[in-house]
Amino acid sequence: MEFHPPLLPLPNITELETRAVLKKTAEAHRFLAELKGVAATIPNEAILINTLSLQEAKDSSEIENIITTHDELYKASVFEENLLNPAAKEVQDYAVALRQGFQVVRHQKLIRLSDIQTIQQTLGKNKAGFRRLPDTELKSSKTGEVIYTPPQHAEDIDRLMNNLVAYINDDGLCDADPLVKMAIIHHQFESIHPFYDGNGRTGRILNMLYLVAKDLLNLPVLYLSRFLIHHKADYYRHLQAVRETGHWEPWLLDMLEGVSGTAQSTIELITEIKKLMKAYKHRLREELPKIYRQELLNNVFSHPYTKIEFVVEELSVSRITATKYLEQLVEHQFLEKQKIGRANYYINSPLCRLLTTHS
Repeated sequence: MEFHPPLLPLPNITELETRAVLKKTAEAHRFLAELKGVAATIPNEAILINTLSLQEAKDSSEIENIITTHDELYKASVFEENLLNPAAKEVQDYAVALRQGFQVVRHQKLIRLSDIQTIQQTLGKNKAGFRRLPDTELKSSKTGEVIYTPPQHAEDIDRLMNNLVAYINDDGLCDADPLVKMAIIHHQFESIHPFYDGNGRTGRILNMLYLVAKDLLNLPVLYLSRFLIHHKADYYRHLQAVRETGHWEPWLLDMLEGVSGTAQSTIELITEIKKLMKAYKHRLREELPKIYRQELLNNVFSHPYTKIEFVVEELSVSRITATKYLEQLVEHQFLEKQKIGRANYYINSPLCRLLTTHS
């Protein structure tokens, strides 16, 4: 049976912000503020954007059964022209969509309809836009039974998406806490299911961009997908339960717990990255003072796998100089050298281990 999502804002928002929800909201805000502060202590924002966006891309894609390894993913970022693994390519597309969306939203502090469509277009590699044909159903991958039927008519999808974008951007429509609104927005988007494909991944990117638009984060570093992987059954159960019963509290508490837990684990990861960078910096100054530059340190932490071309571009040096830098870093065991075909790449193994253990 087709579901018809209500227009936003929801009536009686005060009934949604129960005592339990407000308590969990306060906790989530506390950890988000701490995460925002910790992220600001990393000297180059690309370090977090590049590495953590790949983590989120990997986990978000895994929810859709697009599976790849860290090694395949890092190789794909170094050798884009030789991508042999379709899953790694899809994960790369997710990371690109997230970073592009962030660059737009951080400046305009708005999320437009066209921004949402651009994200899906990057993910899906098509320009199909919103669904125009009926008969879309979501089925269980195990049993094949229909578990949810989203709005079927193009005019309904257009009306609901325009309403959602207004709700996202106009705080005058609803005075709910922005984290409660984020959970409502996510539920509404997934219920509308506006695209033929990529709805789940687009919706998870929207979560991040909303936090940036509302200045709760300066960088897109709160990646909820790992939490959702570990609580996948609860996530889908609560999602559907709201549609069937109108009871929001379990859904809201689950999403807020995701924000709190993910913020805490990300704070730990960034703190570990910061420690590792500090250790590398001291060793570089002592062992290789002639080549030490902050930009070089930033490079080997922005790219778990780096290559000569990255160093040439980011340090504005010649290919000969870039090669010399990397070879010396290998000689002093800062990096490990590997080869694909005739091309070399260089691995920051301690950073890779950190990112892997936090995935």
